[in-house]
Amino acid sequence: MNHGQIFLDPLRRILELGGPVVAILICVSIITLATVLFKLWQFRAAGVGRHRTLQQAIAEWDHGQTPAALRTLRASPSHLAPVVLMAMEQSAPGDRLVAEAETGFARLEGGFRLLDSVVQLSPLLGLFGTVLGMIEAFQSLQQAGSSVDPSLLAGGIWVALMTTAVGLAVAMPSSVVLSWLESRIESDRVMADRAFATVLAPLGATVAAASPAVPLPSQGLVHVT
Repeated sequence: MNHGQIFLDPLRRILELGGPVVAILICVSIITLATVLFKLWQFRAAGVGRHRTLQQAIAEWDHGQTPAALRTLRASPSHLAPVVLMAMEQSAPGDRLVAEAETGFARLEGGFRLLDSVVQLSPLLGLFGTVLGMIEAFQSLQQAGSSVDPSLLAGGIWVALMTTAVGLAVAMPSSVVLSWLESRIESDRVMADRAFATVLAPLGATVAAASPAVPLPSQGLVHVT
């Protein structure tokens, strides 16, 4: 027996026991896994959560170190760096900056609706398979007539409950991954708001504007009488 048969034989038995509902759930789980792997690659390529260099650039800008802030920002791997650079160069108004940032967030949130649908529909699909299995089990019990075998009913019930178990097995990991991805996006959105607020209203400029000018002491001549 080769490795392919070792993997395919249990899968074939599960499909025979669970029926078409389990087959649908297995296909859904494959699509979900592919989506999750793609989102992990996309988040890594976009630098989601990698804002250490960006935070350093914002701190330098906040203290009035404009050239250093621009140099540091250009080395940032964060997907927010181009939008923050637009803010530092004052090449776009505040509304345009928010719109550009939200466009990037919308691209990163692609696939979230699919994962959310999987989380909501997989348990319902598993329950639907369980109901169909219970109907089939009771039909078999009715056809048996007076010669009822308890093992027949018990076997039908556990086979029917398998679809619910498979549905929950697909939904629970998907829910955890979706919550984690959403939390990363929310953290980046908070980071973008802080970056825009700091760049458009740096603390150094505020302190300089609030400090009154101190007159220099006059050096008058002293007349001695």
